[in-house]
Amino acid sequence: MPEKPSDWTTTLLLAIFLGGAGIHRFYVGKNGSGILMLLTGGGCGIWALIDIISIVSGRFTDADGNVIQKN
Repeated sequence: MPEKPSDWTTTLLLAIFLGGAGIHRFYVGKNGSGILMLLTGGGCGIWALIDIISIVSGRFTDADGNVIQKN
């Protein structure tokens, strides 16, 4: 049974409010980079900001390489 794709709005909100902890990366299945973001505070906020821009511009992908798209 295929997994349900990650929701764009949920991913964006998690990145905005909890991006420094990498919670949005855990949500899309990128656990390794989620742990790195958690340990580094989202790359001192820079990595989190880049992810927010990627999500808004439609370039952010989940662990399977599927683009998180706004529905």
